[in-house]
Amino acid sequence: MATEMTQGPAQLVLTASVARRYYLDGRSKVEIADEFRLSRFKVARLLELARTSGLVRIDIGYPGSIDVSLSGRLQDAYGLQHAIVVETVDDHPTSLRTQVGRAAAELLSEIVTADDVLGLGWARSLMAMRGALTSLAACSVVQLTGALSRPDVDDSSIELVRDVARVAGGPASYFYAPMIVPDATTATALRRQPEVARAIDRFASVTKAVVGVGGWDPPASTVHDAISPTERKALRRLGVLADVSGVFLDADGTAVQAPLTERIIGIRAAQLHRIPEVIAIAYGPEKAAATRAAIRGGYVTGLVTHSSFARSLLPEG
Repeated sequence: MATEMTQGPAQLVLTASVARRYYLDGRSKVEIADEFRLSRFKVARLLELARTSGLVRIDIGYPGSIDVSLSGRLQDAYGLQHAIVVETVDDHPTSLRTQVGRAAAELLSEIVTADDVLGLGWARSLMAMRGALTSLAACSVVQLTGALSRPDVDDSSIELVRDVARVAGGPASYFYAPMIVPDATTATALRRQPEVARAIDRFASVTKAVVGVGGWDPPASTVHDAISPTERKALRRLGVLADVSGVFLDADGTAVQAPLTERIIGIRAAQLHRIPEVIAIAYGPEKAAATRAAIRGGYVTGLVTHSSFARSLLPEG
């Protein structure tokens, strides 16, 4: 083929013209053969020559911020339903949160239908998603965890659910309760409150959920920050490496039952595991091990993240 390519400029121009008709103009091989008075076999040979010589280079890409190649590799490596990897240069947490939040909003707008029941955990990345969300099918939206306030974040899981439901134009199931209460007796009483009980009853109908992932080694979790040093040590002794909406996981992705579990108002491990599609928004290298555990355990089936994070999850990373 290469020898044929070096025969002269006329051959080069003919090959380029045939390739342009086929790849850019969308003409069929029959149409090209008729135009240039060539056999279809000759047209096929010229197209092959254009590829093997480098005259035509085929790149599968997206003219935006999504790294489609890395997304595909990540999806294949872990068998994910969706993997969206945002190309990033700036690894500042605020910038990353904004970018992955926007990508998650676009994904939700694409995959959620009016037949879905959308469950929402709480994380700052989900707040970024909410800010970027401009359209959503008229689905029901359900709060999955109680409110866990942070001094650097004004909004809670209640505002998140109400705002997303407002964009969707569908009903919202939310409740006023903290995520972590002082003791198991208080938690049991709160779960019996009508609005809390109604929301918990809706957990079984959730078809898609969006959650954050908390990392514990090193710590990068709102739950980790909300409990005492004694409680943190106790959870570490039990092997806790990650939390997903208050569900504690070890390195293998196995749910860890702890005394703190009984003090949490929110979705339980078995309920989260039964949701057909759970999309995690994850960023920052400190959460890579936690995210890997959540995927291994089947608590996360889809992922929205950024390029350096995705590479750290891949085997060669």
